[in-house]
Amino acid sequence: MTRVLHASDLHFGKPAVPEQIEAIEAVIQEQKFDVVAISGDLSQRARSGEFQRARAFLRHAQQVSKTIVVPGNHDVKWWRAPLEIGDRLGRYSNYKKYIDEELEPVLRIHGATFVGLLTAHGVSRHTLTWNVRDIGVLGALKKSQLDRAAKEFAHSPPDDWRIVVMHHNPVKGELSQRHGLRNTPRVLGAFADLGVHLVLCGHDHQEAVHYIEHTKRGTVISTAGTVSNRSRGGRPSSINVIELGERKIHVATLIWSREKSGFVAGPERSFAA
Repeated sequence: MTRVLHASDLHFGKPAVPEQIEAIEAVIQEQKFDVVAISGDLSQRARSGEFQRARAFLRHAQQVSKTIVVPGNHDVKWWRAPLEIGDRLGRYSNYKKYIDEELEPVLRIHGATFVGLLTAHGVSRHTLTWNVRDIGVLGALKKSQLDRAAKEFAHSPPDDWRIVVMHHNPVKGELSQRHGLRNTPRVLGAFADLGVHLVLCGHDHQEAVHYIEHTKRGTVISTAGTVSNRSRGGRPSSINVIELGERKIHVATLIWSREKSGFVAGPERSFAA
């Protein structure tokens, strides 16, 4: 059994809620997950101080668990290279300084391979649409990134769980009614070809678990809600706990309870894989 804590959109800075962060830290220390996965938006404005607090959170988790983290759109200083003109790598300078030099990390543990994919590119040509709301918010994946993921999975044992960690949600949010990722049918089709069992994402600020059926095998999409005061529709903050068992994926959502000052059991779903 492999156990994963999946959190997203922590938004260290003004939106962060200290007691919720402390409660997650306590859950991590008590349950000692095999992996703690954070699918982006560690900061609110990509500022140094916000990333420093996020770094302390990750170091605390690393005392008992392996970790994998990818940037979200709030972690990108897009103004350094609008439309990819200017200091393109500078967009991620604070993230790389405080969190990780690698923007698409790979984590291999016994029985599972986690591949991080960078979907947050700032204000770039390939994420522009006619919708002004999409500017700097919409995510995308290039073919070269998917090709790289294929190579990483190919280097792992064939019976490993194949897990993608990325920021933007490829399934339309229930309340937002928006995809976070551009060209989602193409991306989900590519994941099917790669044999991806599980996708860990966030961005929508509403927790959700979906199952995408393919001709070869299905893909489970774990969308973690935000852990901040920016939840969608006034919903409570939440995190997901995932168990990868004998050909089964179980996802349990833990919901923040103000009365109990902690995270309590929420919906659960299981999928054969």
